[in-house]
Amino acid sequence: MLVNEFKNSVKGKNVSVIGLGISNRPLIKYLLNAGANVSAYDKRTKEELGEIYDEFTNLGVPIVSGENYLDKLDGEIIFKTPGLRFDHPSLLKAKENGATITSEMEVFFDICPAKIIAVTGSDGKTTTTTLISKMLKEAGFKVWLGGNIGNPLLCEAENMKETDMVVLELSSFQLHTMKKSPSVSVITNISPNHLDMHKNYQEYIDAKKNIMTHQTKDDILVVNASNDVTEKIGKEAKGKLLDFSSKKDAFVSLKDGVIYRGKDAVLPISDIKIPGMHNVENYMAAIAAVCGLVSDEVIINVAKTFGGVEHRIELVRTLDGVRYYNSSIDSSPNRTINTLRVFPEKVILIAGGKDKGIPYDELGPSLAEKVKTLILIGKTSDKIEKALMDTNKGEDVEIIRCNSYEEVVKTAHNKAKQGDVVILSPASTSFDMFHNFEERGNLFKELVNKL
Repeated sequence: MLVNEFKNSVKGKNVSVIGLGISNRPLIKYLLNAGANVSAYDKRTKEELGEIYDEFTNLGVPIVSGENYLDKLDGEIIFKTPGLRFDHPSLLKAKENGATITSEMEVFFDICPAKIIAVTGSDGKTTTTTLISKMLKEAGFKVWLGGNIGNPLLCEAENMKETDMVVLELSSFQLHTMKKSPSVSVITNISPNHLDMHKNYQEYIDAKKNIMTHQTKDDILVVNASNDVTEKIGKEAKGKLLDFSSKKDAFVSLKDGVIYRGKDAVLPISDIKIPGMHNVENYMAAIAAVCGLVSDEVIINVAKTFGGVEHRIELVRTLDGVRYYNSSIDSSPNRTINTLRVFPEKVILIAGGKDKGIPYDELGPSLAEKVKTLILIGKTSDKIEKALMDTNKGEDVEIIRCNSYEEVVKTAHNKAKQGDVVILSPASTSFDMFHNFEERGNLFKELVNKL
């Protein structure tokens, strides 16, 4: 389906858009310009939506808001927000009544003229996606970055050319109902995550796996051979498999501190500016994804200059010899484990947030080994403390509970001595107190900078 065909397909149709989030707001304007009759649905109240409500009401878009916002969902075409389950009763009812259920990303795959490289995984998605886009830009390609990062790309499709490159970060929620797969699919790793939204771990795995389900023999699948789940998925590759591993032989491997692609030495890990073995693996995934598209010189230049993505082991400031790091992106135990591995010394860790229904047992040994003071806040505090105490070494770690981030930062500042590291790595999502991890990280940085 080409851009003009899509516009013609929605012209004059009643189109419902669920969610007035960042990605759907440009979508609504795009649909209006295409001649669709658009209505919007959002769980937030009129008061909570504030200026957003006023803006779209003034554009002539009827808005159904509040707790029961989906009770009277109608529309010939319905764009669902990624965070809404595909089997929500209101969606199923609408489908029975003849509505077409889709999403911004599904339509984009239908009309995009450019080659698509997409990245998913439990950890490392954003960094890997960013690395791929930077390498391609450095090599001279026109690159469009989207999905969970960058801009909504459906609205930009008509400006794209076949020679351009599209790089996407895709979540399990976006992938769950996808009916097409990208030319190059990357799965960084898979571990239990988002079990508050998925029925079980297998459903989460299947959603991630859908990034490669619709590939052909001409496509490429990049997987982590050191991860049991992704290694198994790699065996089902429809096209060419390019695996990577920091622990064993693979297409992209690590030997004596150098990343190899096949038999060719590509990148000494000493050139990588961002810290941690997990970031070495992110580079390995990116190197596999851009195989044949960029030179080794480009890869080395990116490694030497790329300072990392905000909210990922981000140095906020050094005060009185104490380094303060923001890693608010760490919304799962596995992310926090990887972050703690970066630091040779024991740290003062700030953790806790919303409970996603995932296990925290694996976090315990890392806390016992790498943390000297554990400052807890949020719903998962009990789970995190239990994981630590179950190691039988929990008594060696000082545990402090706080009720606000102001209290958290003040406590960390009072406990820290010259040479210490204080790091926000919550091992939990932010939604108990914040709209997203960026808001949490920004508040932490603001409070640290006020010390």
